[in-house]
Amino acid sequence: MWPSLFRGRDTAQGKQARMKLLVTGIEGYIGCLLGPFLQERGHDVLGLDTGYHREGWLFSDRALVPSFPRTLNRDVRRVSIDDVRGFDAVVHLAELPNDPLLDSNPELTFEINHQASVRLAQLAKAAGVKRFVYTSCCSVYGSGNPDRLLDERSPIDPQTTYATCKALVERDIAGMVCSDFSPTFLRKATPYGASPRMRFDTLLNQMVGRAATTGMVTTPGDGSVWRPFVHVLDLCESIACVLEAPRDAAHGEIFNVGSNSDNYQLRNLARVVADAYPGCELAVDDDARDKRSYRVSFAKIRERLPAFRCYWDVRSGVRQMHDLFRRIRLDGPTVQARQFSRLKQLHYLNESRQVDEEFYWMY
Repeated sequence: MWPSLFRGRDTAQGKQARMKLLVTGIEGYIGCLLGPFLQERGHDVLGLDTGYHREGWLFSDRALVPSFPRTLNRDVRRVSIDDVRGFDAVVHLAELPNDPLLDSNPELTFEINHQASVRLAQLAKAAGVKRFVYTSCCSVYGSGNPDRLLDERSPIDPQTTYATCKALVERDIAGMVCSDFSPTFLRKATPYGASPRMRFDTLLNQMVGRAATTGMVTTPGDGSVWRPFVHVLDLCESIACVLEAPRDAAHGEIFNVGSNSDNYQLRNLARVVADAYPGCELAVDDDARDKRSYRVSFAKIRERLPAFRCYWDVRSGVRQMHDLFRRIRLDGPTVQARQFSRLKQLHYLNESRQVDEEFYWMY
């Protein structure tokens, strides 16, 4: 079911030295795949996670997660310099999700997604960590012109607090670049694909989950807007390639992560999902508020990091989820469950008094 790319292997630069890596957010949608992925490539991985999403686990498969790294239970805001000392690199994933959760408290989004991320990089630099990989997002481009491909030199125009924080972290950590500290910024396209810590609140995953359980695919708006997409395992591949590349190839660089062929108009994305579910009804969500439309160029990462390629495309990713969901007998309540929606889960933790208003654990 899973591709051979997940097995540990040499990269184009040859056999890589074993690295000691700290991965924050390791219990999330991306992190729970990334930790084992890096271990399979021969690296020594320690995870760090506060545990908001530990409860959700959709399926088990030893081909995908053969073993899980040891994990430090810690809020990223409370990381100390001793927590990051001795690592060759830090990979930072741990941030709050997109904005609807915190419309009434944007200051908390800035505290966690901006200030805590920059502080983590400062601690890493002070502790002698040589590399820092930050997972940014193509949402920093905002409402671009869909008639042309946006690249890493294009102006950014973040439209949400979440995207603004990404842009601010890029700016502030870029100011820390020096001969002894090499951050790299990965602007990921919208992730999709199967993960044990599944998310059904991202666009393509949501489409496939609903098609599998309701027989309907809903397109936000009229489906004319463009968005780029990347499989979660290809995102893991990009992080590994950055870590294993010669320092100069990634030193202080920004890379869009994805494939030009996976820039999709949403109406065409819906048709790909419908193709996997014959007889599925196509519907339109006229209340969709997000009108951003942009296409992104992914040429730079292929040029600068020749070991990187996308092994998945939207069609193969939809087939992967289709086959998995059929095997595990996915049902509607699971797709809608709070454990597989970041915002629902955080609301639940707050409303059930497990975390306080600043999202620190109360017990």
